[in-house]
Amino acid sequence: MCGNLDKALPSEVDGTGRRDPAPASALTAGWGDPAIILRCGVPRPAEMDDEEADGVEVDGVGWLLQKRQDGSFRFTTTLRKAYVEVSIPEGRTGDGMAPLVDVAPAVKKAIPAGIAD
Repeated sequence: MCGNLDKALPSEVDGTGRRDPAPASALTAGWGDPAIILRCGVPRPAEMDDEEADGVEVDGVGWLLQKRQDGSFRFTTTLRKAYVEVSIPEGRTGDGMAPLVDVAPAVKKAIPAGIAD
């Protein structure tokens, strides 16, 4: 699933070109500087068990929203067969959910709805 996602990801997110982190992997992608980082196949966040956790839906993809101590945001897909995480650094959070709008179509195409093992 993650390999299919890597092939489906856009070349641009939030107006910046793709610049994958090293080492190269089908499990990671990045855009811009400071980089928005996508990781596929991450473990299920413990916060998903919290009924008070913040969640959003963007273009048919559900995301757990976690604001981090350093001012960055981490979004992790919900109700998909693999967990996909998108980290947005503090300097790039001003556009809100724009990065998720850009990656949601690829997630919907490559990662089927359901519960990850």
